[in-house]
Amino acid sequence: MELPKGKKIYFASDFHLGIPDRATSIARERRICQWLDEIKADAAILYLVGDLFDTWFEYKNVIPKGHNRFMGKLAELSDEGLQIEAFTGNHDIWMMGYFKEELNIPVHYEPITREFNGKKLFIGHGDGLGPGDHGYKFLKKVLSSSVLQWMYRRVHPDTGVGIASWFSRLGPKHADAPEKKFLGPDPLL
Repeated sequence: MELPKGKKIYFASDFHLGIPDRATSIARERRICQWLDEIKADAAILYLVGDLFDTWFEYKNVIPKGHNRFMGKLAELSDEGLQIEAFTGNHDIWMMGYFKEELNIPVHYEPITREFNGKKLFIGHGDGLGPGDHGYKFLKKVLSSSVLQWMYRRVHPDTGVGIASWFSRLGPKHADAPEKKFLGPDPLL
């Protein structure tokens, strides 16, 4: 695919909306929405490359509370014709159909390869892709089980999302981790 002149591809990941607390998460969510407003004029495609939320589990008729500004901004941009594609990460592996059905945003569960302006890109969330990381690879296989997901949906959403949030916060990455700064655009494209 050739990008139209003056258009760019944007990649974003690891927002981890929902942590460490509500106020901090909402402040980060507002900055993300401001950034989305800033890029919409020259964005050809936006790839959301996983861990948008610290925990995400879709029940048949329920999604986790919060993140309304972000979800609304995605709906707005999608409705305006911006091509957006999302990927599951290790914290939002249970994205089932909400993004596609409600926001018209396809969700990829595995990495994809795309070519733009003669350059081939391998796009996906990084956790578990390389050698090693056997514990996470096993956990991903278990969490991807349709039987486990069916059973988990039988748990009330308040309890289910609470359990998922509790497990998510056990990881060492969340212990007072500083927010990362944007390092600037990649000159490759």
